[in-house]
Amino acid sequence: MEEWIRLESRDESLAICGNRDRNLRRIRDTFGVGVTVRNGGVRLVGDPDAVKEAAGILATLISLFRNGVRISDASVDRMLEEARASGERAGPEPTVESLARTPGQGRYVEAIRNHDLVFVIGPAGTGKTYLAVKMAILSLRTGRIRRLVLCRPAVEAGEKLGFLPGDFHAKVHPYLQPLYDALHDILDYDQVKRHMERGVIEVVPLAYMRGRTLNNAFIILDEAQNTTPAQMKMFLTRMGEGSKIVVTGDITQVDLPEGVESGLIQVSRIVCGIEGIEWVELDRSDIVRHLLVKRIVEAYERSSGK
Repeated sequence: MEEWIRLESRDESLAICGNRDRNLRRIRDTFGVGVTVRNGGVRLVGDPDAVKEAAGILATLISLFRNGVRISDASVDRMLEEARASGERAGPEPTVESLARTPGQGRYVEAIRNHDLVFVIGPAGTGKTYLAVKMAILSLRTGRIRRLVLCRPAVEAGEKLGFLPGDFHAKVHPYLQPLYDALHDILDYDQVKRHMERGVIEVVPLAYMRGRTLNNAFIILDEAQNTTPAQMKMFLTRMGEGSKIVVTGDITQVDLPEGVESGLIQVSRIVCGIEGIEWVELDRSDIVRHLLVKRIVEAYERSSGK
């Protein structure tokens, strides 16, 4: 297999290739591919899987450079060591049965695999966020996507947060913590830290998504029942080429101010029937947390007359 990676400038070429093409030699030795520089680009030749992995490393380096991040020899070495370790651990792609613990979760996993935009609605404990993050990490490791973006609305990012100590980042961190928890359930602390330092994984408030276009990314919007209609439209239109979006939410736990319609509820009416979009609804039979969680959800449903 042959693949060309285009470089936009001499400075970019120097940063990506390294001093005397050191980075390219390290990529060649790690993946066993042929690497040559010609006509403003890098040519990769070899086994298809090896070429795909090498191209993923180069794409990450290019993304870092274009975002103003200095590329050091040590950072390239860490990236390649992690890629090698992931390759050694990688076995056959997990089956739906190995990922999902209920039939509803099985439908959810299949929907993510087969569609670029998936909405999943269900009560707490049904694995909405966990399975989305798990599928995103698998896509990252296999080179199907080049970065993972997780975001959440901070529904109290105005008046109430003003009483919390710290700057804006300190104020919104508690709202993003569940996403970090999901990451740490799947990756160890050092892996998460390295991915975030390299910009491969981002955890951001929903407001930070405005104006962006995300290509070759797996994007997860968590707690989407707390988006406004305008926020939901803004988020969905961030999708770029080669990207996949998963939107999760529980429409029984809307924390928006009274009189403000949930963007998740509204969007179900607007995009219904569009080809390429899949909706999955989980229920209490899909709850896989502590047994009491299922009983609590059932009690609330009885109380509300459902």
